[in-house]
Amino acid sequence: MRKDTLTHELEARVEELGFELVDVERVGDARRPILRLRVDRLESAPGAGVSLDDCSRISRALEPHLDAREDLAGNYVLEVSSPGVERPLVRRRDWQRFAGREIALRGKGVLAGRAARLEGTLLGLVDGNDEAQDRIAVRLPDGEEVQIPLAEVKGANLVHRWGETGQDEPRST
Repeated sequence: MRKDTLTHELEARVEELGFELVDVERVGDARRPILRLRVDRLESAPGAGVSLDDCSRISRALEPHLDAREDLAGNYVLEVSSPGVERPLVRRRDWQRFAGREIALRGKGVLAGRAARLEGTLLGLVDGNDEAQDRIAVRLPDGEEVQIPLAEVKGANLVHRWGETGQDEPRST
């Protein structure tokens, strides 16, 4: 996936701050663009990522750069947040980093001859001769292992099963 100049600049600036730019979403319109950045700590485990203070610090550090851009004309809204427990898988490195984790895939069409949405355990990225031939290896709940061309995937994210980790249990006081 080719990155535009702004995304490339934001990624470099976020990494200089010791974080990883997970995703950039542009919404709004030309008069009031909204930039939604999801950031994480480099190599963090899900649930052990960025804090609200981290998001504020990143936002303050990016604002002078964004204010100076003519294409944003000072009328933009910047939202910086954590990717959450169901973090999207966006970059090639995500497919190796989160191997062994449960994921959900959304396809541009039917995936592995089954459905447009699949869940399973990520086994990793099978590197093709070029990015167009890369495949995602997944173990489906029935135990079958499939390889899905990355080019057929519209979106993917980690799956968090609430109640299985104890993180969402009510706390006694």
